[in-house]
Amino acid sequence: MRLIQSPGLPGRLIGALENSATQGSEVQRMKTRPQFQAALAGGTVSRTSHFALHRLTLVASATASPGMNTPLGPELSEEQALFGVFDVWLGAMVPKRWARRAVTRNAIKRQIYNVSANFADALPCAAHVVRLRSEFDRKQFISASSDALKAAVRTELEQLFARAVMPSPVRRTGEAP
Repeated sequence: MRLIQSPGLPGRLIGALENSATQGSEVQRMKTRPQFQAALAGGTVSRTSHFALHRLTLVASATASPGMNTPLGPELSEEQALFGVFDVWLGAMVPKRWARRAVTRNAIKRQIYNVSANFADALPCAAHVVRLRSEFDRKQFISASSDALKAAVRTELEQLFARAVMPSPVRRTGEAP
């Protein structure tokens, strides 16, 4: 682990960076309402009993020729302009309607971001939103943040991302769906 020191105060630590061997691919996190709305409008890619994954595919910005002032290719849409970096973007929506306690909502969001880090390399450059779409049974998961709830959420999220990453089967012409 490498530590960063404040430039003005040589003896005071202001943060830490992980070793490059332990760092995985980072995903960009969505922060604004229009980003979430654009990703949700992109369509559902995969579903489980409690979660849905929505995706808005991002298009790489058109490159300009050295002697020209205008870019080649089509202009970016408003949705594309919301995401300044061509990268994997992720947002988590855990509504109060489906997870009443803040402890539960925060635990679910942490699981979403942790599991997504494992699949970051396999996800396409797009804006993704993981949305909780139904409640976890409070009779089965009595505690607001139990290990059993976290394990159930993690297992279901791994299924959700595995389905989203899996290539769709190629159909031949004339073949029934």
